[in-house]
Amino acid sequence: MSDFLAQIYPWTKSLHVISVISWMAGLFYLPRLFVHHTEKVQIGSETDALFKMMERKLFRLIMNPAMISTWVFGLALVFTPGIVDWSDVWPWVKAGAVLGMTGFHHWLQARLGEFAAGKNTRTGRTYRLMNEVPTVLMIAIVVMVIARPF
Repeated sequence: MSDFLAQIYPWTKSLHVISVISWMAGLFYLPRLFVHHTEKVQIGSETDALFKMMERKLFRLIMNPAMISTWVFGLALVFTPGIVDWSDVWPWVKAGAVLGMTGFHHWLQARLGEFAAGKNTRTGRTYRLMNEVPTVLMIAIVVMVIARPF
């Protein structure tokens, strides 16, 4: 199995990066949709239904598959011989940031359910602030993988 993973390493890495880019796009965009949904849309209106549909499709058709493929290809990279030295600190920091990103994804899913039920209680400001979470986590992940500072 490890020989196979080593042979397909460039493809696995490529698919992992494509998946991450797709996932990040959704993690950046969905909170922005929530800001506008909260601040500009009257509950029960046609625009409310439009926002709910856009949010649901973004999450289910783009974000969920992208998160799953990110994890699948990322784990394949982890199990490729010679790629990760777990005695270093950087892979542990990266793993923690990826778990944080996954937690944020699930936090967004819970908020999606609240909007779908017409029960959002958060402000646009809250969603603006939360929109910074994936940025901070992304910076940590990229620095850990590229610079490997420790």
